[in-house]
Amino acid sequence: MKTLCALLITFAALCFGADAPSPLLRLDHYVEVRSAVPAVSGQTTAIYVREVVDPGIALRGGPAPDRVALFIHGAGTPAEVAFDVPYHDYSWMAYLANAGFDVFAMDMTGYGRSTRPNPMNDPCNLSKAQQALFVPSLIPAPCDAGYPHQMTTLASDWHDIETVVDHIRAIRHVDKVNLLAWSLGGPRSAGYAAAHPDRVLKLVLLAPAYNRNARAEAPAQVPANGAAFNTQSRQEFIANWDRQVGCPEQYEAGALNSVWSEMLASDPVGATWGTGVRRAPQTTTWGWTSAVVSQTQIPVLLVSGAHDKQVNPDRVRELYMDWGAPKKVFVDLACSSHNAMWEKNHLLLFQTSLEWLTKGTAEGKDQGMIRLGYETK
Repeated sequence: MKTLCALLITFAALCFGADAPSPLLRLDHYVEVRSAVPAVSGQTTAIYVREVVDPGIALRGGPAPDRVALFIHGAGTPAEVAFDVPYHDYSWMAYLANAGFDVFAMDMTGYGRSTRPNPMNDPCNLSKAQQALFVPSLIPAPCDAGYPHQMTTLASDWHDIETVVDHIRAIRHVDKVNLLAWSLGGPRSAGYAAAHPDRVLKLVLLAPAYNRNARAEAPAQVPANGAAFNTQSRQEFIANWDRQVGCPEQYEAGALNSVWSEMLASDPVGATWGTGVRRAPQTTTWGWTSAVVSQTQIPVLLVSGAHDKQVNPDRVRELYMDWGAPKKVFVDLACSSHNAMWEKNHLLLFQTSLEWLTKGTAEGKDQGMIRLGYETK
């Protein structure tokens, strides 16, 4: 990997000059982890990490200490699909990389290009309702699960994040990284940050899942009984998005097509099931509570789409109220759904995140609630 990076950087320098704009580099890392996922506990597995960076950053000796960022995905979509969409200016990772950040994104165990435990390859480990979608093309009839438990846990996610953060800190020689996350990535990233405040600089959370009544202790059954994983088809993907459209031209068909194409590319096995699906593990959660949130002192930017029907904006407002740090901003983003980074106001989201990461403010404020993208009269 180091040799490849050196060759790419040398090529960029020869073609563009050290001070001229140059194409971004996209580098693949596979970080080994001694897994805490129950189905593969103790085994060495691989976490896929994508890096997006301007080669000039490496030519100048690496990023500034405060300009290393890691993206963490939600419950269904892998990180490189969510945050590096190859459609016009829709890549959040590229936006920050062009602003001088060394940007990483990781796939949790069971997602995208990371290790998928074997039970995820067996459609019998889906719910009976989802199994029915693959009869008789994949299975002759609904079947009993060979692994009747959820696949991952919030604790195993935190373990994956810890391994990747420590890897990034080591290779980029920084003490802290910035974390940006979406949906279930909220408790994943913020829960990790609460336990390791010495390793996290700032947080940006888009539509973070939050429940004031979340359990503090692990449930009696870990992982919980139930389907090991779930699937989503293109039709289901579109239907879920369309129910959250609240304004004209909220998203472009081209963006949707690009995201779905990348989704299938990240899951070559799921792409062969039926008309093509993405697979994602079911996760048993506990431990990220209002008490933990109230003690967290890391500055946070919280963003909620006005039309989000997956994570109620009121839940995100509750998270803002409960957050312990004095530096915290809640953004109400107009004409946006749960998929705000793929929609018409995506650049408002990207710009605000950059201001937060570089200045610690949003629209010049380091605390309070603001509205973005609304028409003024």
